[in-house]
Amino acid sequence: MDTEIPGGGAAVGVQIHCSRRLPDFLQSVNLKYVKLGYHYLVSHLLTLCLVPLMIGILIQASQTNPDDLRHLWLHLQYNLVSVIICSAILVSATTAYITRRPRPVFLVDYACYRPPDHLQVRFQQFMDHSRLTGDFTESTLEFQRKILERSGLGEETYVPQAMHYLPPRPSMSAAREEAEQVMFGALDALFSDTCIKPKDIGILVVNCSLFNPTPSLSAMIVNKYKLRGNIRSFNLGGMGCSAGVIAIDLARDLLQVHRNTYAVVVSTENITQNWYFGNDRSMLIPNCLFRVGGAAILLSNRSRDRRRAKYRLVHVVRTHRGADDKAFSCVYQKQDDVGKTGVSLSKDLMAIAGGALKTNITTLGPLVLPISEQLLFFATLLVKKLLKSNAKPYIPDFKLAFNHFCIHAGGRAVIDELEKNLQLLPEHVEASRMTLHRFGNTSSSSIWYELAYTEAKGRMRKGNRVWQIAFGSGFKCNSAVWEALQHVQPSRNGPWEDCIDKYPVKVVT
Repeated sequence: MDTEIPGGGAAVGVQIHCSRRLPDFLQSVNLKYVKLGYHYLVSHLLTLCLVPLMIGILIQASQTNPDDLRHLWLHLQYNLVSVIICSAILVSATTAYITRRPRPVFLVDYACYRPPDHLQVRFQQFMDHSRLTGDFTESTLEFQRKILERSGLGEETYVPQAMHYLPPRPSMSAAREEAEQVMFGALDALFSDTCIKPKDIGILVVNCSLFNPTPSLSAMIVNKYKLRGNIRSFNLGGMGCSAGVIAIDLARDLLQVHRNTYAVVVSTENITQNWYFGNDRSMLIPNCLFRVGGAAILLSNRSRDRRRAKYRLVHVVRTHRGADDKAFSCVYQKQDDVGKTGVSLSKDLMAIAGGALKTNITTLGPLVLPISEQLLFFATLLVKKLLKSNAKPYIPDFKLAFNHFCIHAGGRAVIDELEKNLQLLPEHVEASRMTLHRFGNTSSSSIWYELAYTEAKGRMRKGNRVWQIAFGSGFKCNSAVWEALQHVQPSRNGPWEDCIDKYPVKVVT
């Protein structure tokens, strides 16, 4: 390729071979490197300003002679009362800070339930079974087929035992059996991996939206493991797929009050009694997406657990849009026109989720983003307001704040939208897509399957930060931020143990 360089005022053409050309810096210098340099400069601005000050202090100290030190000592002797008062204030302030500062909360370990293989359901099996029940019309069967094909789910997800019968047997006893299998399966693995005795647990928080029997699910766990009589137990219901983060937040607050103890959080959902057997399309989508799953998480406020803990809880940010009628009703359990119960998903769901996410990250951003990103965001916002411009606001680069992203695997559309709006790369949403493919939407526990995927791939390094983000009915958007305290290895008998080498797989869209 040749180029012409004009010389003087005349059109003198000089031919230069491409190998001798200077590079076009506007094309060759990637903007992201300029941005990284700016980020580094602003993040270390305080350090850069302090360096000259420290050099000046050191120079001044090197010029100090014994007479100067003697004069300083005499000065302090004549002002002994002031020195004592200042020392007392300093000691009091230090004591108040130490006693009032939040206690660190450590994630010792967690376990995700892996259902037995005989509960797996393939697409064709799902469709054949739905047809044979006789509850669905041909048009709604075709609708379910299209949803399945576009869902991002694979052929190895799990449905409860009651749904494998013909006709299905969605009884109370079957629902209890599903809950016991999931919760006890996850807890057995957790206690085995951590060598913690159930009697050592001081706090228990269980969340499950759609199945809330009496006695409660938390009481079932207390009875099964013979937990101590003064345990603080809580059962959260009806709070949707984001309830797992809410349960973590509740456990964190309780660990601030109760010293030297362990807290167990169990996140699950129950499908058996919540399968929809009608023909309202807005209520059929959960049948196609939701699958069996659950997780048990062990938290501690004991300082000696820091050495073996995987993570430290850094932030929890919760957003609730329930004051808005559309947000409140966009995920709604109800009966259809013929009296069949199911969960209806509104067409406005994605727009409402986007609004909730915007509010959530507006709160989370100042807590986690480097100062460079905050200044850029503020500057563009100020320019837009002053000039009344219609230009798009600057979207902060959350990749500078987090190393890993655990986006609730609610469906392919949810993951696609967050990848686009947060300007993430395919590797940032890989854990979410593969969790959806392998296990389906396991509701509030999906973010733990995603974290387990990242660990199984050997990607979690000491100091890495993880952003767990989940959406739920109400409408809620909740975030949890964790910091890795070590190079995290996957737990024994993890959900990905025998299949991680097959992933990532190409998902048909």
